[in-house]
Amino acid sequence: MSDFYTGSPLDPEDMWFRDDFINLLWEILRTEHVLLTAPRRTGKTSVMDFMAAKPQEGYSAISVFVQDLDHPSEFLLTLLDAFQAKHPVLFRKIFKSGSSWIGSTLDRIEEVGFAGFKIALREQKSKGSDDWKLLGDHEFFEVVRRSKQKLLFIVDEFPDLILNMKRNHPELVRPFLAWFRSHCVSPHPKHDTIRWLLGGSVNLSSTLDAMGSIDLINSLHDERLPVLTSSQVQEFVSRMLSDRNVDFHSGIPSEVANRLGRPVPLFLQMVTQDLYRIWKRVQRPLEIEDVHTAFSELIVSSAARDKLQHYYSRINQYYDEPKRSAAYALLAKLSQSNHGVPRKALEQEFDRLIQSQGDNLPDHERRRLFNQLLRDLENDFYVAETSNDQFDFASGLLKAWWKKYYA
Repeated sequence: MSDFYTGSPLDPEDMWFRDDFINLLWEILRTEHVLLTAPRRTGKTSVMDFMAAKPQEGYSAISVFVQDLDHPSEFLLTLLDAFQAKHPVLFRKIFKSGSSWIGSTLDRIEEVGFAGFKIALREQKSKGSDDWKLLGDHEFFEVVRRSKQKLLFIVDEFPDLILNMKRNHPELVRPFLAWFRSHCVSPHPKHDTIRWLLGGSVNLSSTLDAMGSIDLINSLHDERLPVLTSSQVQEFVSRMLSDRNVDFHSGIPSEVANRLGRPVPLFLQMVTQDLYRIWKRVQRPLEIEDVHTAFSELIVSSAARDKLQHYYSRINQYYDEPKRSAAYALLAKLSQSNHGVPRKALEQEFDRLIQSQGDNLPDHERRRLFNQLLRDLENDFYVAETSNDQFDFASGLLKAWWKKYYA
């Protein structure tokens, strides 16, 4: 019986509905590096954790989370830290004699102990060259490639690394991305022993486009995590309740799918868990009305508050003005609609806000900003096109929560 997951990523043993997609990623990785994009809380990290736990094609996998990093040196040291922690024997075999300062750090492991390796690695680096390109080229990747060992580096939240670098070390963004691209194209992935699987829940393309650097990621295969289908949502609800011997009306799984809209797996887990708790509380078969109760309770619950609040707060973090203010205005308008808002009406609301801020943008620039904002809101899972030029919240739960607290 699968557990409920309302915080941490899934245990690989509890992964549902992703087998075909994971096989597709391995197929792509045979000849390309991959940028896996998906909004937060939709299962991206769970897929990457599964691939790290069960690598194919003879690869050894090294997985890192780089959301809080902001410098190329820290990125490379984090990769080395994770490599040593996950594959200590292989790490020693590759680097003991192949890399000067990594090898000398390995000599000190007996002195500092395994737990002190990361500290010793950084201390050794601080005494040597500050040239991160030299570290990456000659001390790290050149040594790995000479070893012929197949390595898959799984890097979660890679776009956050770039955004942090843009804020704190803007002069390094283009040099780092150009350097990284060079390692993605030479040698050609088909003949390389290194593969990259980069994960991102922030729209990296829009960010780099605004910086004039979109060309530096065109060597990556951009693959979007598929949205769960209505039938998969219904299967999940039915199996999770049935496995717990819950009696429920046959229409409950489809009603959950209808209320969720475009499903966020986290919200699906939370609603289904709440239905189970309602059943335990009322001690009778679940009825359709219990689905509405579960949604209403979830909107005001402390368990959901922080997770839903993230969708509101992240706009302030990742969207620059005037798109930031416009995003909040458009989402407030959409949350109050019954069945969405036409694109033209959203553009008029955008124009009104731009004019109220005193921005006298040329028409072509205003249209460009609006189209980019709408694209970003779609890519970040806030809105979806429900019919021809009609838009609404992608998630029914997020729409109800947004209307309650921010309309």
